[in-house]
Amino acid sequence: MQAVLLHDLIAHRAGDDARDALVDGERTLRYGDFTRTVETYAAHLVALGVRRGDRVGILLPKSIEECAAIFAVSRAGGVFIPINPVLKVQQVAHILADSGAKALVTNAALLQRIADAGSGLSVLRVDEPLDTLAAAPAPVGIAEDLAAILYTSGSTGQPKGVMLSHGNLIAGTRIVRTYLGISGADRILSILPFSFDYGLNQLLTAVEQRAVLVLATFQLGDQIVSALERHRITGLAGVPTIWAILTKAAPTLQKTALPHLRYITNSGGAVPEATVRKLGELLPQTEIFLMYGLTEAFRSTFLPPAEIAKRPTSIGKAIPECEVFPVTDDGRRAKPGEPGILVHRGPTVSLGYWRRPEETARVIRPNPIATPEGGGGIVCWSGDLVVEDEDGFLYFVGRRDAMIKSAGYRISPTEIEDVLMNTGAFRQVAIIGLPDEWVGQKVCAVGVSIDADIDTKALLRKVAERLPNHMVPARLDIVPHLPQTPNGKVDYKTLVAERAS
Repeated sequence: MQAVLLHDLIAHRAGDDARDALVDGERTLRYGDFTRTVETYAAHLVALGVRRGDRVGILLPKSIEECAAIFAVSRAGGVFIPINPVLKVQQVAHILADSGAKALVTNAALLQRIADAGSGLSVLRVDEPLDTLAAAPAPVGIAEDLAAILYTSGSTGQPKGVMLSHGNLIAGTRIVRTYLGISGADRILSILPFSFDYGLNQLLTAVEQRAVLVLATFQLGDQIVSALERHRITGLAGVPTIWAILTKAAPTLQKTALPHLRYITNSGGAVPEATVRKLGELLPQTEIFLMYGLTEAFRSTFLPPAEIAKRPTSIGKAIPECEVFPVTDDGRRAKPGEPGILVHRGPTVSLGYWRRPEETARVIRPNPIATPEGGGGIVCWSGDLVVEDEDGFLYFVGRRDAMIKSAGYRISPTEIEDVLMNTGAFRQVAIIGLPDEWVGQKVCAVGVSIDADIDTKALLRKVAERLPNHMVPARLDIVPHLPQTPNGKVDYKTLVAERAS
């Protein structure tokens, strides 16, 4: 059966029930039991009143239960919203309120932690036994219907929801599986959160192919190496931080044979050339795929392993089924060597931002170089400057906005600035990203304090109560004033230049 809606990916197939699906610590779930768990959750969601198009938050640690909840919301006809449990209460509350969520799938510990943020929602707790209910009715829907909302930091402050259709998610699954050659023989290590588009894609791709997905979270590089060996992992996806840890702080990698590791693949920011070379030395039998993408269009480009030695700084060419090209400010297709904004056209272009039509219109636009012979439709305007070489390979130049990419997360400076200003300690504050070999960019705060004797360590501890770890500034500089542009705005470029050397 061809998948049309997301939960079609897990529909029963003869002979698949006994295949391992998920490994979660010491627990292993087979596809037959996985499908039955999804059906149980879906029946309970329908009993709670979830109907077609209703938004359902999923606040769970990376686990079998979270995987089942994602498919169950689709099976019940709803729209799932995976929420990273590292977020603070205020951020969870914003996501639930902004999305207009009707229900929440969670456990007792997380429900207690978010307190009032979940009040008024129907709650499905998956850490307690669930009664057997009649199966949920088959949902009515088409591929163009909204399937998920992934919240990502916005340049104006609060996280905003990117709307993904069933068709978007299934196309992304099919496309990535194609160029990575993923099959039912693969055993994939899942480190990235499911609230992150590529983390979610790993789950969907594994299920589509009936591969094994090993769920894990790590703090130490040697723990990753141990999992790769123990579970005979064939595929690993990570962000630049993971590769920095493996090449610089995982001594067992040099001593451990990993003959099963067929490929590794990157997302969430550029990997330094030196790190790529080191990975090649440490994993000579493993293919390295470098990728570029954005939540609004999922993946856009990938660099095949055979091209890495020749073009180590390239982000590659368009993924299958998609077209990617640079466009100049005056609307022309940029010539080779001429910078332009990367534009993405294809089936993974999202539906835009939830309840933000003006922001959607800036990013999801008509094709600027449409022709009568074809090439119309809508495109995603990335905001990233790229250059194309004579052979059609693309190279990242920089962002047009102030968004920071750190440890795979896209971070809004404005959101952090608001939290710092709300402490009452500053007259003015600015957040910048500084180059860092471990996380890509580290978050740095530069502020004009009200009190000359400000305790920066105590202040950052206070900020950590409001923001997840990846958003807490690694550095706080106190200055007498912030530099300004001729227009009177904070000169962020000067702040970066003064500290990047």
